[in-house]
Amino acid sequence: MSEKHQGEESPGEKHHGLIAPPKDRFTSGTMAAMRFVAQRMLLKPVVWSITRVSVRGHEAVKGVKGAFIVVANHSSHLDAPLIMCGLPRRLGRYLAAGAAADYFFDIWWRRILTALFFNAFPIDRTGTAARQGVSKKLLGRGVPLLVFPEGTRSKTGEMAPFKAGAAALSISCDVPCVPVALVGASLAMPRGRNWPIPGRPPVAVIFGEPMLGLPGETPDQFSARIQREVRRLHSTAAASDEIPALPVIGQKSSQSRTISKGAA
Repeated sequence: MSEKHQGEESPGEKHHGLIAPPKDRFTSGTMAAMRFVAQRMLLKPVVWSITRVSVRGHEAVKGVKGAFIVVANHSSHLDAPLIMCGLPRRLGRYLAAGAAADYFFDIWWRRILTALFFNAFPIDRTGTAARQGVSKKLLGRGVPLLVFPEGTRSKTGEMAPFKAGAAALSISCDVPCVPVALVGASLAMPRGRNWPIPGRPPVAVIFGEPMLGLPGETPDQFSARIQREVRRLHSTAAASDEIPALPVIGQKSSQSRTISKGAA
């Protein structure tokens, strides 16, 4: 059953975690109001009408304030809209999504739409230094981030190992990671499709408790712990919503490569 978005802020309400100027599109109240219209009045009605969305875990993020990093599995173009529109408005108002620079920022119209709907910032998948450090600067200004640590959408729906970048950012900037499990998105709109399959397929968004690195924990260890939590949330939701769970890439058991209902 979907959660009702109670107590959401209006477009003009203040985000108390933001640091003072300089103002730009990431922190502008005017841009936030425009995103409110684009996300909640245009994007959400469309996505919610062509899929059956269940949102859970708002109580888990009630205490989150200031900057944070949303960390989620990634298998579909539905993923960012589901998270952006599923978060409580207080937390999603200034959320900035990391997007591949070589795809979402290569054409002017795609760059504008990505910035408008998702407050996106470019992530350079080539590893060159030109765009490195953007994530840390945004967190330092109080801007929360959405990161998909698998690096790209899964081609098969299988959850790949998480890269440690988000965990390293969390540790170095002393901000929490909010684990999010997206269930059913890869089946509703697999890679290669430009529109979800017919019939309003079910999808679920599950927010988990904020996580911080433990004393002495390395980014790799923290990243692995975050992924275990995402998988736990994913399996729990898959079992209760009767949406097939995802296997893990690299797991030896051939049974784990079969999509089975409620299986972790």
